[in-house]
Amino acid sequence: MTAHPQHLRLTTVDTVDSLRVEVHGDLDYDSAGLLLTEVTAQLAARPALMDLHLHCARLGTVDSTGLSVLLMIGRRTSAAGVRLHLDARPVKLDRLLRLTGTLDHLTAPAPDGAVRASATEESVVATSPNGPDGTT
Repeated sequence: MTAHPQHLRLTTVDTVDSLRVEVHGDLDYDSAGLLLTEVTAQLAARPALMDLHLHCARLGTVDSTGLSVLLMIGRRTSAAGVRLHLDARPVKLDRLLRLTGTLDHLTAPAPDGAVRASATEESVVATSPNGPDGTT
């Protein structure tokens, strides 16, 4: 029997000051760039955004690239003064975040007075990143 990866699908629901991105499928080398691109575009388009909710109930496998993208999203939301919420985390995601020591890092409140990084300060990665910070 051949296993087929669950292709990533995102559903975005927004309000005036918050955004919810429902993540369906695997967050891996082949698909993680899609989530990063969506979140980066939303942060740029919505300077008044206060909360970003990644709804993870339907999240499948998360590999090292997926984890890297979650960390990059954490840095970008923090720089923008936006609180990142990882809602409805499946047990396997919690386990990964605890094993890697990133759970508290990704779920801590945004620092007060954070200022959005300009596009020249942080490059937008539209494809799968190779390094821990999305650079090659």
